[in-house]
Amino acid sequence: MGTLILSGLIEETDVTENARGRPANKVRLATETAQVVAIVIDREQCTILSAGLDGRLNNGVVKVATPATYDAIIETVVDKCGAVLNRAGIKSLGMAVSIPGLVDARTETGILSPNVPVTNGHAPAKDLRERLGVPCAIVQELHGLCLAEKLYGRARDLNDYVLLDADVGLGVGVMLGGKLLFGHNGLAGELGHVTAVTDGGRVCGCGNRGCLETVASDSALAWRIGQSLGRTLSIDEGIQIATADPKKYAKELGETADALGLAVAASVNLFNPEAVLIHTRLFDADATLFDRVVATAKDRALKPSFERCRVERALGTKRQGAVAAAVLHVTDAVADGI
Repeated sequence: MGTLILSGLIEETDVTENARGRPANKVRLATETAQVVAIVIDREQCTILSAGLDGRLNNGVVKVATPATYDAIIETVVDKCGAVLNRAGIKSLGMAVSIPGLVDARTETGILSPNVPVTNGHAPAKDLRERLGVPCAIVQELHGLCLAEKLYGRARDLNDYVLLDADVGLGVGVMLGGKLLFGHNGLAGELGHVTAVTDGGRVCGCGNRGCLETVASDSALAWRIGQSLGRTLSIDEGIQIATADPKKYAKELGETADALGLAVAASVNLFNPEAVLIHTRLFDADATLFDRVVATAKDRALKPSFERCRVERALGTKRQGAVAAAVLHVTDAVADGI
């Protein structure tokens, strides 16, 4: 107990009497005296926020447009983290930085990020540790989303599940036997870069053509609608247009849903999970598409595996994923030293 208090992991609350009539201190995970800081680096925006060790977010989320170069990202994050780290009376126990794309878990290095390519070959957690003097872990955003579902979402009672993220790209975070699947050096789960279109297809951010994420993601929906309008759309614009008139864009919505259903089926066949949890804005545009995705997955997946697997929309967010990674990084580090 003393080690945990000294580390800042727990804090004392009110005093009650124990069974012998003596005052006994109640303790809880630190929420008022300590915090973790989460940094989410995404294609269009960097987000900085803090939370207590119970995962509850504090006030004061900082959002900035993602700078064009890696050095500028680090400078911006360091600058914006100052006020968050220096909250009066609050001890910052650790940080986690979430990035999209492939991350070498052994070297903490971004390997290939089609959506934030300036992070390739860099180790943002290491650089932030050195600049800010606070322990910092790196988490691939899919692994963060997986952890968010375990701590805050639909996977609290699950040990074997797949988090399928179909937002900017398409990838899976996999929890098997209660442990994240990393692969040899942290690169497992890149389902989005399996070839889905063999007769050419669009160029993917990874440099290949016809990857699954080019047809089965929110960005794929935005591309399809943009093609029909003759202009390039952001994901937000594509979702807004489809939401405003889903009947007009039924073809684009349906094609994206069918491709996403294939991704769900592949996840079921590959990993035999208890659940596949889908993170996408497609269902914001047309809620009925969820049933279409499930029906497609049912038709394409192995029947014995699908019958024992539930498919649901994910509840966790990338912010919660970074927070969950920071909390686990801090608590695991202290536990290893006890």
